[in-house]
Amino acid sequence: MFVYGLRKPEQGSRGDLPNACVLGEWMRRAEAGGLHTHGNRGALYSGRDMGVIISMLRGVNLGPHNRVKMEQLRRLYVSLKLQEPQTYVQSGNVIFRTDERDLIRLTKRIESAIEKEFGFQSDVVLRSTVELREVIARNPFAKRRGIEPSKLLVVFLANEPGAEARASLLRIDTKPKELRIDGRELYIYFPNGQAGPKMSWAAVNKALGTPGTGRNWNSVMKMLEMAEKLEAAE
Repeated sequence: MFVYGLRKPEQGSRGDLPNACVLGEWMRRAEAGGLHTHGNRGALYSGRDMGVIISMLRGVNLGPHNRVKMEQLRRLYVSLKLQEPQTYVQSGNVIFRTDERDLIRLTKRIESAIEKEFGFQSDVVLRSTVELREVIARNPFAKRRGIEPSKLLVVFLANEPGAEARASLLRIDTKPKELRIDGRELYIYFPNGQAGPKMSWAAVNKALGTPGTGRNWNSVMKMLEMAEKLEAAE
């Protein structure tokens, strides 16, 4: 994949995680070539042309409630004048084009439309393609050998937690799970998968004080791949 003539560092053939330093350097070079990054809070998208956005719904299709078909979700996004919506798996991931620059306003539009159309409230978290690249570049486990992508979860938060919330989070005993927080993302590594003591998500959510939705590393990489293909098709 090329961005402004620069080749993006590829994921290893066995799913190895990209080296954060290599990907970070690629991003800095891309910026120098005209690719704009965003503020940590992501309130405004600063791209000059129609941007590609990744939206992630919270708590859909996890049980008998809050059910929605991806075909219906794509139609809803089209009705909101969001261009070329594509969905990934059934957990409510939609990649689309938009000329909307205010992502906070766009988030509220999507959330309101979902509640009106499907009859339930779902928090929606948005990231631009560049922001998703940054999430990958900041992966705190990237340099560690033996990390299995399927056991790494990224929780995308609606807002950046303050210092007090971060401190409260880090006081929670989650062993053997490992938590790292960076900006609006919480990285969680499950060395034993879902086996062993269950982590108290209620305690984590209370400490953070902001909505969030989790995606495993393989899904994060796939959503970036889809977003980059949509960008390249311009």
